[in-house]
Amino acid sequence: MKALQAALSRAPPGAPRPVRPGAPRPPPALSCRPVSPCRARAGLARMAENGLRDKVLNLDSMNPWVKRVEYAVRGPILTRAVELEEELRQGVKKPFTEVIKANIGDAHAMGQRPITFLRQVSALCLYPELLSEPLFPDDAKQRARRLLAACGGQSVGAYTASHGIEIIRQDVARYIERRDGGIPANPDNIYLSTGASDAVMTMLKLLVSGEGRSRTGVMIPIPQYPLYSAGIAELNAVQVNYYLDEEHCWALDVGEAACEGQVQSRKCIEDVIKFAWEEQLFLMADEVYQDNVYAEGSEFHSFKKVLFELGPKYSNVVELGFMGECGFRGGYMEVVNLDPAVQQQLSKLVSVRLCPPVPGQVLLDVVMNPPKPGEPSYQSFIRVSVGGSQPRPRSPHQPQPLPEGHLPTSSMGILPQIHQLPPAPAPFPSPGKAPCPPPPPPHGPPP
Repeated sequence: MKALQAALSRAPPGAPRPVRPGAPRPPPALSCRPVSPCRARAGLARMAENGLRDKVLNLDSMNPWVKRVEYAVRGPILTRAVELEEELRQGVKKPFTEVIKANIGDAHAMGQRPITFLRQVSALCLYPELLSEPLFPDDAKQRARRLLAACGGQSVGAYTASHGIEIIRQDVARYIERRDGGIPANPDNIYLSTGASDAVMTMLKLLVSGEGRSRTGVMIPIPQYPLYSAGIAELNAVQVNYYLDEEHCWALDVGEAACEGQVQSRKCIEDVIKFAWEEQLFLMADEVYQDNVYAEGSEFHSFKKVLFELGPKYSNVVELGFMGECGFRGGYMEVVNLDPAVQQQLSKLVSVRLCPPVPGQVLLDVVMNPPKPGEPSYQSFIRVSVGGSQPRPRSPHQPQPLPEGHLPTSSMGILPQIHQLPPAPAPFPSPGKAPCPPPPPPHGPPP
């Protein structure tokens, strides 16, 4: 043994080390060389035979419907935009100095000022010690105390009821009644959610059933918000497209009647409700942009109000309205004429997620119940909220005129016509990707 230790101490760097008699010899040195796909697959097969298995969850074993989901709002174009932003930050020279992401209706990201009263109430609820500070107006403090009293332990860190804090659902019901001219709204039919998207997916889960040719079909407008097609694919439902007419301001063609596009007229909503009644359809009304109506002479009409004013014949149409708040992830849905037994199942479904985020519920309450005339925060609230919601035909980042197309009358964006683009600087980086095919004619694809 001493001789072996002496030999090791005298061995120069890189020389082979002596092996003790009887000891196993070390494996030969590894060499790196290219491996063909066939050899790689054979190696994986031998690993499986020897007990070294592949991942339990892989692309072959995972839910196949999830692989069909595509959500362009957060898709490869946005990923490339983020990469370009990072390159600009690192000093890479580009023929532009800024990337404007218009993939989603994110007003604050585009420079809209936050509404002070909403932030004040949120801050007071999140850090109640601020209630003693004279910096905050009395009406904001009163709102915060009322909301904290409705929370477990007077803290927004506590769980709430699965469908939301009761006084907030009551405030939402009163808002709906004011909006619809006194038509009653029951707080028990109102479910608070993590934004309107969460409410849409919850109802789709309740609706979708069947297999093969008996699968549930969901009619959606084209152009559409990608949430619907993504949700339909995830739940393995059938997407049934109906095409809007761009030449007539994105009109909706219901039977023999053509409805105005962008802001739906009362007549258009009546026709949709009658169509749902005749075909025995469940009607989902996405009304998140009900306050974003700009054009002179345009007016928002809620589906619920029109439904009730149509009279008893159509009063059994099942209708659902959504509204949401952006980054705080607060929203609500109201169900109308839902079967009581099904509504129990809906309550069970929302309870699985325990409750919506409480800060989002708090913010939603302030949106539904804003400062009133005579209260300290009323004037500043009106100045910021009304001024901030007006359309901006020209972005401050882009002084050129708008592309050809219809001017916005509502919502938060437009679909412009772009007749010709300069050639792309390089092929799309992902293999198998290609531009979208041209849309079908306004009234749908040919038979």
